[in-house]
Amino acid sequence: MGKYMRCVLPVFVLVMLPFAAPLRAQESSANRISAMDIFHFQYALDPQISPDGTKIVYMRRFADLMTDKRDSNLWIINADGTEDRALTTGAYADSSPRWSPDGTRILYVSDRDGKAQLYVRWMDTGQTAKLTDLQYPPENPVWSPDGKEIAFSSLVPVPGPQIGPLPTPPKGAEWAEPPHVYDRLRYRFNGQGYLPSGFTQLFVISADGGAPRQISSGNYPHDSAVAWTPDGKYLLESGHMSADYEYFVYQTEVYQFSVADGAMTQLTHRKGPNNSPAISPDGKLIAYTGFDDRYQGYQVTHLYVMNSDGSDAHRLLTSLDRDTEAPHWAEDGSGIYFLYDDQGDTKLGFVSISDGKMKTLAEHIASGGSSYTGGGSFSVSHDGTFAVTHGTPSDPGDIAVASLSNPDERIITSLNRELLAQKKPGDVEQFWFNSSVDHRKIEGWIIKPPDFDASRKYPMILEIHGGPFANYGDRFDIEKQIWAAAGYVVLYVNPRGSTSYGEEFGDLIHHTYPGDDFYDLNSGVDAVIAKGYVDANNVFVTGGSGGGVLTCWMIDRSRRFRAAASLYPVINWYSWTLTTDISILGSQYWFPGPPWEYPDQYMKRSVISQVGNVETPTMLMTGEADYRTPISEAEQFYTALKLRKIEAVLVRVPGEPHGVSVRPSHQIAKVLYVEDWFNKHKSPE
Repeated sequence: MGKYMRCVLPVFVLVMLPFAAPLRAQESSANRISAMDIFHFQYALDPQISPDGTKIVYMRRFADLMTDKRDSNLWIINADGTEDRALTTGAYADSSPRWSPDGTRILYVSDRDGKAQLYVRWMDTGQTAKLTDLQYPPENPVWSPDGKEIAFSSLVPVPGPQIGPLPTPPKGAEWAEPPHVYDRLRYRFNGQGYLPSGFTQLFVISADGGAPRQISSGNYPHDSAVAWTPDGKYLLESGHMSADYEYFVYQTEVYQFSVADGAMTQLTHRKGPNNSPAISPDGKLIAYTGFDDRYQGYQVTHLYVMNSDGSDAHRLLTSLDRDTEAPHWAEDGSGIYFLYDDQGDTKLGFVSISDGKMKTLAEHIASGGSSYTGGGSFSVSHDGTFAVTHGTPSDPGDIAVASLSNPDERIITSLNRELLAQKKPGDVEQFWFNSSVDHRKIEGWIIKPPDFDASRKYPMILEIHGGPFANYGDRFDIEKQIWAAAGYVVLYVNPRGSTSYGEEFGDLIHHTYPGDDFYDLNSGVDAVIAKGYVDANNVFVTGGSGGGVLTCWMIDRSRRFRAAASLYPVINWYSWTLTTDISILGSQYWFPGPPWEYPDQYMKRSVISQVGNVETPTMLMTGEADYRTPISEAEQFYTALKLRKIEAVLVRVPGEPHGVSVRPSHQIAKVLYVEDWFNKHKSPE
C-alpha cells in the first residue's frame, strides 16, 4: 500500500516526504486500520423516521475509489432493523431526505442530472420525478403540512458592481476573461470559493412540480432552515433583514413570511442570534435558540419559547449551562426535543412545557468519522419514536431507534461490521487530569495502538482540536485511528475554551487565545507519560485550524516535541483578520476591535511573534482553496523558520478548502504526511 500511495500522491504537494515507509511497515499489519480505509468506511447521516414510526430513510456517505469523491445514497430500513436496502444508487450526492406528511413520498436533493435539484419518490411504486431545474442548488427543503407544496431556499443572482465600460472584442478575437469586481465584506467563503453576486431567497413549489414561486425579496440572504405554520399560510425563518447584515454576524431575528403575498413580520427583537424556529403543532408557540450577545468569544446558546405573535419570549432550561440546538416539538405539544453537548458527548434531551423539567433520552449521538462535535442528528415520528445517529470511539456511527416512553436505544444498522471484523481499532480511554496553571480539571482521551502492551514504550502524538470553541469527545476518529495503527499512542484533550463544559470554561480564553491552553495541553502530555508506556523522548504534536495555532504555540514555548505538524493554522492574527472569510468574528468577538486599533494585542497573541524560540522541525500544510485560514498564514511561519535555518517543509494541497478532506486522497495524503514526518524524526529506541 505504501508503494501504491507514493505513485499517486506526489501531485498533491509542493514537497514530497518519501521517508519512513519501512518504519511504518514495522507497526502495520493486515488487521489494522490503514489510510486506504478512508475509502472503505461508510457513515450513516440524517435519519428521517416516517410519520407512523415504522421506517427510516437515511443517507449513506461513502468515498469512491475511482472518482476520488465523497458521495451519498439514500437507504431505507424498518424501525425494527429489518430490510435495510438502497433507495438510490450510483456515484451521486443524494441528500436531505424528507417524508411527506402522509408518509407516501420522499423528497430529496440529488445531483444525478449534473447539478443539485429537488426530487420526489413515490414509496408505493418507486416512481421518481425531478421537480426543479434551478441554476443554483435548492437548500433546506420542507413539505407543507398538507403535503401539497414544498418550501426551499436558493440563490437568486443580481447584477454585480461595474467599474467602467469595456470595449467589445472584434469578431473572432479571443480575449482574456474580464476582471471580477466585488463590493461586499464577504466576497469569498470557505468551501464555496469566490461568491457569485446574488442573495438566497425563499421559494415555494407545488409538490406536483411546475415553476417555483419566490416568496421573499430584498438584498439580504435567506439561508437558514425554514418551518411552515400548521395552517400552511406562513413560513418561519431566522435572518438579518437589513442592509448592514454582513457586520452583525450574531444579529438574527425570527421572521414570518406570508405564503400568499410574501409579507414579512419580525417576531423577535433583541441584540443577539434568534435561530432555528420550530412551531408547536397547534400553532400557538414557537421554540428557537439564541443568546443575549455580549461580544464574548463563547456564549452558550439557550432554548427559548414565545407566543406565535412574538410575545412572552422566555428561556427554558435556565439551569442548563450547555449549548442547545435543533428544537423539535412533540406531536402532542407537550415538550421539545433538542440536542446538547455535555463533556464531549452529544445527547438528545426533552423538556416538558408544563413544568420545565428535562430528561436525557439518548447519548453518543455522532457521525462522520471524526471526534469533533457536530454531524449528529435525529428525527421524531408522530408516536414519539425517534431515530438518531449513534457513534462510539470504536464505531464510526450507525442508526439507533428509541422512543420518549422507552428511551433504551436499539442500534439497527451495522454499516462497517465486516470491515471492523477484519480491522481492529485501537482502544480508547477517557481520563481526567489537572492543569498545572490553575489545577482545573481537564478531560482527555487516549487511543492506544492495537495489541497494546503496557510494558512497552510507545511514541506519542498530541493532536489538538480547532475552533477554538469546539470539542472533542467519545466519537470515532479515522485519522487518529490510522496513527494508532502505525504504533503511536494518540492523545487528544479539551483544553480551556472547549465547549460542552459551560460558559465559564469556554470563556477562559476570551481575548486571551492562545494563552494558558498551553498548560492544559502540556499537563495532558505529562499525565500520559506518567502512566509509564510512553517514550518521553518521542513525543510529537499536531493539530488543524485552531489546533494548528496551538501546535505552533506549543513549540514556541517548549522543546519537548521532536517534530510538529501545523495544519491550516493562523500564524498572524493581523493578516488573518484581513484575509479570512470570518473577519467580523475575529475583530468583534475574538479581539476587542480591529487590528489597526489593537496592533500590540494582535501581535502578542500571534505565534509568529515567538517564532524566534522555535527549534522544532515543523511541517506546515494548507489547502490552496482555504479561505478560512488562507495559505499565506502557513507560508509566513514556513518562511520565518527557513530564514532561521530551522528544518521545515511546506505542503500545499491543490483545490482543498479548510480541513483538507474534500477529496479522500487528499485526506490520505494529510494523514500519511504527518505520520511520515514524525517517523523521520523519531529518536532511536
